[in-house]
Amino acid sequence: MAKLVVMKLDGNLSSHGCRVTLEIGAENARPKIEVSGNLPASPDLANYLHQWQDNYRSLGITSRIKPQEIIYDGCIKSRVKKCSESAKVLSDRLQILLESPEFRSINNTLREELNREEIIRVLIRTDDSELQRLPWHLWDFFNRYSQAEFALSATASEAPNTPPRKPKVRILAILGNSTGIDVQKDRQLLESLPSSEIVFLVEPQRNELNNYLWQQWDILFFAGHSESADGKGKIYINKIDSLTIDDLENGLKSAIAQGLQLAIFNSCDGLGLASQLLPLHIPQMIVMREPVPDEVAQEFLKHFLVAFSSGKSLYLALREAREKLQGLEDRFPNATWLPVIFQNPGVVPPTWKKLSSRHIDFKRIFLTVFLVSVLVTASVMGVRYLGMLQQSELQAYDHLMQVRSHSERTDPRLLIVTVGEADIYYQNQMGMKSKGSLSDQALAQLLQKLKQYQPTTIGIDIYRDFPVDPDYPNLVTSLQQDSRIFAVCKVSADSDGEADGIHPPDEVPQSRQSFSDFVADNDEILRRQLLNLTPPIKSPCTAEDAFSLQLARHYLQAKNLKADINYQGYLQIGNVVFQPLKEHSSGYQRIDASGYQVLLNYRSLRPTEKIAEIVSLKDVLTDQIKPELIESLKNRIVMIGVTAPSAKADYWKTPSKEKKIQGLLVQANMVSHILSAVEDRRPLFWWWSGWVEALWVWGWSLMGGIIAWRCSKPLYLGLAIATALLTLFGVCFGIFTQAGWIPLVPPVLTLVLTATGFVWILRNKQL
Repeated sequence: MAKLVVMKLDGNLSSHGCRVTLEIGAENARPKIEVSGNLPASPDLANYLHQWQDNYRSLGITSRIKPQEIIYDGCIKSRVKKCSESAKVLSDRLQILLESPEFRSINNTLREELNREEIIRVLIRTDDSELQRLPWHLWDFFNRYSQAEFALSATASEAPNTPPRKPKVRILAILGNSTGIDVQKDRQLLESLPSSEIVFLVEPQRNELNNYLWQQWDILFFAGHSESADGKGKIYINKIDSLTIDDLENGLKSAIAQGLQLAIFNSCDGLGLASQLLPLHIPQMIVMREPVPDEVAQEFLKHFLVAFSSGKSLYLALREAREKLQGLEDRFPNATWLPVIFQNPGVVPPTWKKLSSRHIDFKRIFLTVFLVSVLVTASVMGVRYLGMLQQSELQAYDHLMQVRSHSERTDPRLLIVTVGEADIYYQNQMGMKSKGSLSDQALAQLLQKLKQYQPTTIGIDIYRDFPVDPDYPNLVTSLQQDSRIFAVCKVSADSDGEADGIHPPDEVPQSRQSFSDFVADNDEILRRQLLNLTPPIKSPCTAEDAFSLQLARHYLQAKNLKADINYQGYLQIGNVVFQPLKEHSSGYQRIDASGYQVLLNYRSLRPTEKIAEIVSLKDVLTDQIKPELIESLKNRIVMIGVTAPSAKADYWKTPSKEKKIQGLLVQANMVSHILSAVEDRRPLFWWWSGWVEALWVWGWSLMGGIIAWRCSKPLYLGLAIATALLTLFGVCFGIFTQAGWIPLVPPVLTLVLTATGFVWILRNKQL
């Protein structure tokens, strides 16, 4: 924990001595310890201080004091030696004074109550100029406590207003009269500061400087010539004009009131400047107590700015920069004595981060994120409602369908009998007359064979819009009387090229007729299953139920699982309700939802698996079926269909990566879809209502805004958005494996767009 030590000195050094009051406490808290003591008068120490000042100023080193006022005699070596000797005497006498019995209670308390590992800010409050000029850093206390540093302060003070925070540190840098010195190095050092906005005034006129002081600044910097005389400081702003603090008083008061935190005078003899600025209640100042060589000023500024901007406290940054000047003391004696902080005791010194961090107005930020997310969500959901995102959402649906695990096996309730090229050739060889791919003779024989196997249901997925040959009366009887047999027709529809439709077999009663129509999306992919429709009046096919529904319903009815319409008007078989698609259902927007359509949950088969056992017509007719298969045919659904390309077998796209599959296999998937839902409790696809989807999408939009607010660096922002998108995909995929189709593309868009919009607002509006 950082500690604050306040040592108030009432009195003077030369004649009466000082009463010392010591307070020790934590930063931003009332002091817990208060001790009194005395510092005896030391006229000799005051004389040695003046001797050292005279010797130091006689060195004649080029410095940032007004050139014509530098007066020196003798060779440089003798002057350096004399200065060093007087500095040693001053240092020794200072130690003697601080070890005096009158001051012992102060010394002992400091060492007893403070930890050497703590950061300690020592504030020396005195109005005596001689006490202010003492090299307090030589006190052995600071040698023992490496995390401690001192600052000077007046005995009377007033805390200024709390400054507003800004996104960057605003610095007003005055580069004044630079005759004989190089202030451009100072400029380069300032320009390297991070998160800063700097205005340079190069040898400005008085009116120009005054106008700028009335603006909002965090740091006031001056480099150039300056001096102190009769307790007043003076800065030379150009080659002609010099100003005192009194000349700039109104502008400085305005700057302090608007948040000026630190004034740095990287120029000579700044104690007079400090004494004039203190009554204005400036929070912090850094000045040079004596004339400062140009190279020393540059080195100090370099080390201080690096330490301060990298995160060190103001005090420790100054101590580090001051101690690094020791490397120059072979050429510039007592360089480490020069920099000193003047501190307003009512202010906690800021860090660079605090100066450069903007004030966080959570209410304003939340309101901005809220409004941006609502606007983006409303726009995306509006575009979605118009169907403009449907294709992207269907592609995402296909991808989710493809990446789910292939954990299902062949449906044991189905048997598929195919009529392929070899089967057509076999019929021709046997002299079977045929009007299509399946002759009446072959169909009659097939049905006779199948009856021996005792299937529950038989579905003929072959168009037979012609009468049975009179030579096969048994076939006519089977089609008319066998309640297990179902046949197909095609409803009139302009969209599929069969505007006139296809008649059902005349021999099959209407109750066992069913339509074979599919509903494909614009990309020709079958994702929906049409269960029921109302045929046009002029359609030759008047069947209202789909082939797959007829077969599944008949099969399940034999197991006492009846189909019915529930109170909602939905199809219900057993306890399973088939939720129909509407015009706006999840990714489907503005679709033709006429009839009774459901999402088709294709069986997720392994690569080596098929939807059902498949045998050829020839194998059945020639008794080539394996005995074990014959035994298992009892109580199955047998589906008969054409797969021969020469017979124009239909092929369809599905959401899988595979090529088009035969229409007969699609019908098998549809039958299996119904059976698995009712008997195996395999979930049917479900989706949320429009309001729930809107809230879901808005939630991810808010997430995008929050990410953009919390992650300011582009790399972190990109990683956070990527993580959020992966999480979104993971959630959507996890729910999809449970047959839930929730929005994926809309939240991706809202997350990215909201984050982008909020970043733009941050950069342009500076929230």
